[in-house]
Amino acid sequence: MSQRRLFVTTALPYANGAFHIGHIMEYIQADIWVRFQRMQGHEVHFVCADDAHGAPIMIAAEKAGITPQQFVANIAEGRKPYLEGFNIQFDNWHSTDAPENHELAQQIYLDLKANGLIETRVIEQFFDPEKNMFLPDRFIKGTCPKCGTEDQYGDNCENCGAVYSPTDLKNPYSALSGATPELKSSEHFFFKLSDPRCIAFLEKWTTSGAVQSEVLNKISEWIEPDEDGKPKMGDWDISRDAPYFGIEIPDAEGKYFYVWLDAPIGYLASLKNHFAKQNIDYDAFMADDTTEQYHFIGKDIITFHTLFWPAILHFSGRKVPNAVFVHGFLTINNGEKMSKSRGTGLDPLKYLNLDMNPEWLRYYLSAKLSGKNEDIDFNPDDFMQRVNSDLLGKFVNIISRSAGFISKRFDGQVSAEFGDGGNALLDRIKAAKPAIIQYYSEREYSKAMREVMALADQVNAYVDQHKPWEMAKDDSKIEALHQVCSALVNAFTHLARYLAPVLPTLTAKVEALTATSLGDWQSELAVTQIEPFKHLMQRVDAKQLDALFEPPAPKAEPKALPGGEAIADTISIDDFSKVDLRVAKIVNATLVDGADKLLQLTLDLGGETRNVFAGIRSAYQPESLIGKHTVMVANLAPRKMKFGLSEGMVLAAGPGGKELYILEPHEGAAPGMRIK
Repeated sequence: MSQRRLFVTTALPYANGAFHIGHIMEYIQADIWVRFQRMQGHEVHFVCADDAHGAPIMIAAEKAGITPQQFVANIAEGRKPYLEGFNIQFDNWHSTDAPENHELAQQIYLDLKANGLIETRVIEQFFDPEKNMFLPDRFIKGTCPKCGTEDQYGDNCENCGAVYSPTDLKNPYSALSGATPELKSSEHFFFKLSDPRCIAFLEKWTTSGAVQSEVLNKISEWIEPDEDGKPKMGDWDISRDAPYFGIEIPDAEGKYFYVWLDAPIGYLASLKNHFAKQNIDYDAFMADDTTEQYHFIGKDIITFHTLFWPAILHFSGRKVPNAVFVHGFLTINNGEKMSKSRGTGLDPLKYLNLDMNPEWLRYYLSAKLSGKNEDIDFNPDDFMQRVNSDLLGKFVNIISRSAGFISKRFDGQVSAEFGDGGNALLDRIKAAKPAIIQYYSEREYSKAMREVMALADQVNAYVDQHKPWEMAKDDSKIEALHQVCSALVNAFTHLARYLAPVLPTLTAKVEALTATSLGDWQSELAVTQIEPFKHLMQRVDAKQLDALFEPPAPKAEPKALPGGEAIADTISIDDFSKVDLRVAKIVNATLVDGADKLLQLTLDLGGETRNVFAGIRSAYQPESLIGKHTVMVANLAPRKMKFGLSEGMVLAAGPGGKELYILEPHEGAAPGMRIK
């Protein structure tokens, strides 16, 4: 078999939150395919990155009081537990805000422009009068102009998949402020997707086998001409106005690439970054005609990956994807929409924190996934049944019923003779390899799992036929016992190799147990000895599933804080008596040069004068304080400041700013009197 060169990606997660179960499902699907290809001896480069740009991240960072770069970095720090926890092994994880992506995005744009596929137009765009900014598509919501579904985004409908301009929405409103947006003019840059060259290319590419048939049916609707003979999808607005967190458009001040222009280019940027670390020639790899490029995505982003992305690559002179693999959504309990508040969401990190085996989920999803764009459902009862009955009861059970006899009776040595029916059993298992390879190749994982479990049924029938536990009681059948158990150990190891892309951790345990390597499907496989048997996997406990889907406890109402601030820790009367509070008269107050918050106060303590710097400038004009009585801490250690020596502290209440109120004693209190 000739070695293939594969470049594989998953959709970039938007860097405004943690992974959800949809991300994990997609990554597991792709990871299995990558592991399978490597077991076939192929060269695979598997990369991803954080989708780091756009107004949502800019706005979220502003609310958090940090830069967008720091906001994205904080999100990126939380990726590792999910990826490692579910045995998902990317070769490189990068960011679309990296230098490679800035360079590639700008160069691709210039190449498209040189090809006559970029033009500028003055358009009317929605503007939020309260936020004083043009609204990105995702911050405009309204009713879909095609199907009438409410609360849809400004660029496409999640219900019917229609693509449109934000101005096409009915009853639009700003998702930032709720205000009705106003239309204002702005010059924008467009990729001419409706150009006859693009249409001709897309008609050819989409029918080349690059997408599934059900995806092609949807794409064809967008490529077909409307009543006026124009493509329904129209041209693509690829620019956004400042303020915007993104990549600047060359020679266009205040203009940035729309995030969906630079996001998929992040695939190339991550690969380029990976190759730089490995000293691999990126340009040579991408120019090689034998290089294959594949993308795993969800059905909600079909338009960007099957229309815009291949056209941009092709007309900028770059390799187009060999295929885009589209999957459906993951639902709960027969199609129920996930809801964290109702406890119907499947939180992947909670799953791991409950010590639930990640390979249970990898197997369960594999038993459901196909090569089609179909939704799959997570049902807790079905999950427990498939893992406990199939994965453990059928597969792991084989080795648990045979390994002990080999270790105890035959010192771990596996016989090369398999006795009655053993060779025929192994021949049937080996004969299934081409079909299983085909299923994995076509991402028909559910068919592969059914085939493996059907083989496991045959092996277990062989166990029940020979009953090794009874053979062990008859000294005349010891050699037959050795051969039967040796056949079972070899059968199990073959099945383990078939499951290796799905169960990498369990595979490693089997390799250690059987002193074999399961990483090459083309090699001959024969077990000659085994180590003492240890349990390979625990069963699913119903209590774990109950805890996984247990609704979160209702949040306790925040306790009202007196004056908006928690009461300090309790002190004794002795502690309080150490503080000497005195009535003081403000005899003078002046501004402090170079200090925006301070006033300089001269205080009369009844025969003694003190100089105090007080941070009350935001609330008081100096002249308004002269002659007032207040309260000061008289025994506070003097503090040397660059403006002079501060000899105490005046007392004030309030949160700050203009809301500061110095304390004033009741009439009759004289300077120098102690407060008790």
